[in-house]
Amino acid sequence: MIYLDYHATTPVDFRVADRIYHYMTTEFGNASSTDHEWGDRAEAAVKQAAKQVANLVGSSSRGIIWTSGATESINLVIQGSLSQNPEKPHRIALLPLEHKAVLDTCHALQQRGQTDLIFLQVDRQGRLDLNHLERVCAEGLSLLCVMAANNEIGNIYPIQAIGQIAQRHNIPFLCDGSQSVGKIPMQFEEWGITYLAISAHKLYGPKGVGALVVRRGYHLEPLMFGGGHQKGMRSGTLNVPGIVGLGEACRLRSLEMDDDEQAIATKRDQLQNMLSAKIPGLVINGDVEHRLAGNLHISIPGIPNSAVIARVRHQLAISTGSACSSGIEAPSHVLQAIKLAEPLIEGALRIGLGKFTTEEEIEQASHLLSNAAMQVRQRMCTVP
Repeated sequence: MIYLDYHATTPVDFRVADRIYHYMTTEFGNASSTDHEWGDRAEAAVKQAAKQVANLVGSSSRGIIWTSGATESINLVIQGSLSQNPEKPHRIALLPLEHKAVLDTCHALQQRGQTDLIFLQVDRQGRLDLNHLERVCAEGLSLLCVMAANNEIGNIYPIQAIGQIAQRHNIPFLCDGSQSVGKIPMQFEEWGITYLAISAHKLYGPKGVGALVVRRGYHLEPLMFGGGHQKGMRSGTLNVPGIVGLGEACRLRSLEMDDDEQAIATKRDQLQNMLSAKIPGLVINGDVEHRLAGNLHISIPGIPNSAVIARVRHQLAISTGSACSSGIEAPSHVLQAIKLAEPLIEGALRIGLGKFTTEEEIEQASHLLSNAAMQVRQRMCTVP
């Protein structure tokens, strides 16, 4: 079985898993227990993890809020920032390509009459129109939401330029960094980001833990109450093993990211070239000049992606779209937003490579996918 669905989740690095196990079994203290050394050591481990996260993203460790993942972080920002002024008519600008955590939360607030949504303009490669963004910001916003990298087509967005525009117009800027942190350089403070959402399981850490980086001077109303933990923004007993795992994952990415991503991009290009040579009419979607190293989003016109998946699913793990919509059979909102032609949407496949992907797996994946496409095409030609 070959795993090429790294955008959905990454395997946990064994070095990270060792740290998690240690804090589950030996250093099992509650970080809020201040009356004994088990609690002291747990608290110290959490503070160390905050420094490791901050070092990777270029922020202050004092601005780290621990959450269950990027979805919670995003909800905390969108709901927690707007609830501070419940009588004020809010305006949120966002990419139509955002993750469902952003889109669904914004739509829920819109349905309640709490906000108006302004969708930013993108072209057929999913690239953001910065001139339109400037005009929208000039009209005033309560919140700007732009992801650092897309979870389907892999586009990397110019966060530094976006942050400068947001700062120029004094607009809080939420950046979903779940697909970018640990894969591309991020500079929270320098780039003018107000809120940065992170998920550990996208950078070789554990599932169910994440972080929200909050710029100094900003406060969010909590979604949950009970103890007033984390500056009153997120109550609940801290997941110390998960937090330590996220911190260790960030430390390792700080050391290894550049070399790993360069190697991943080389393998991605090899796979892309192999598939282009073997599958007639293959289309590469998204901004191929500015995409994640491990991203390869393809379309095989005239061949349903579900038919290809059915033939390879026991040998090759790839996907037809985002795992956030798992179990929901509907065309990708990302591909619809960039106005991809219907045959290309129906034939779209998301392939995600990672640091553990081997060259042998690339060759096998190329063989499996090209054979599956050929079999489906032949079957479609013979069916009356």
